[in-house]
Amino acid sequence: MADRTSKQPPDRSRDLIAGTPFRPRLGDLASDLAKDGRIGVVVALPSDESASYQLRPPGGGADWRARSDGATLRALPVPVTHATPMRRDAVYDHRAQQAALAVTVHFEDGGSCDAMLVLTPAQVELHHAQLERLLDARQSAQERAR
Repeated sequence: MADRTSKQPPDRSRDLIAGTPFRPRLGDLASDLAKDGRIGVVVALPSDESASYQLRPPGGGADWRARSDGATLRALPVPVTHATPMRRDAVYDHRAQQAALAVTVHFEDGGSCDAMLVLTPAQVELHHAQLERLLDARQSAQERAR
């Protein structure tokens, strides 16, 4: 019998192919492949006066220029700080044998996005046991505080 898997998100590998242009805005951080991945803040955009992007190291230093088509520039991912459960019921899909919990993912820049935390049955059992211990610890602390 063939293994059943959940539906996968669309393939985004085309977006990561070398040469895919990234057109940053002023103030964006970018990695410049032409400078061995050097990271810089975009301080000037291509225009009638300048035929290239101008970047500066985040802590200051000598500026450099990058191609105006953005072919050597790559966006830097914004780090995730944490995820919080949303006020929605978790669901279990018996056919896929997966549980799903809606969460909000928070980023270092203050942004956020909604996502699904997908758990196998073993992960559900593990987290159930961990949450039960946390609830017991909370109740014990509340009783001691009385």
